[in-house]
Amino acid sequence: QVQLVESGGGLVQAGGSLRLSCAATGRTFSGNTMGWFRQAPGKEREFVAATSWSGARANYADSTKGRFTISRDNAKNTVYLQMNSLKPEDTAVYYCAADSVRGNSASPYARHYDYWGQGTQVTVSS
Repeated sequence: QVQLVESGGGLVQAGGSLRLSCAATGRTFSGNTMGWFRQAPGKEREFVAATSWSGARANYADSTKGRFTISRDNAKNTVYLQMNSLKPEDTAVYYCAADSVRGNSASPYARHYDYWGQGTQVTVSS
C-alpha cells in the first residue's frame, strides 16, 4: 500500500519558520515529481511548490516564492518544505503529493498528482 505521510506542522508566530516532511512508503518516488499543496478553510486547494525527480527543477507559487524551499532526499524517499517568514495567510492544511507519471515536470497542477498524503495543519498566528 502506497502512503505519503506528512509531518512537521504546528502553530508558529508570524515571521517564524517550519519544516514539513513527507515520507513515502510502499514504493519509491525517486524518479517522480513531488509537490506540496495547501487548503485553507473555505478555499480551494492551491499549489505551493514542486520539485522534479532530481531536484534540479523547482516550481513555486508566487505567494511562496522567496520564502519557501522545496527539497528532496531520494535515498530516504522523502520530500521537504522549508517555510520561512511565515504569514497568517499561510495558515492551511498542507498536503504532499506524488506524480507517478512525470519525473521532470515540477507541475503546479493538482490533476497531475495521483498520490496524496493526509495533510498536516500549519497555523500562523499574528
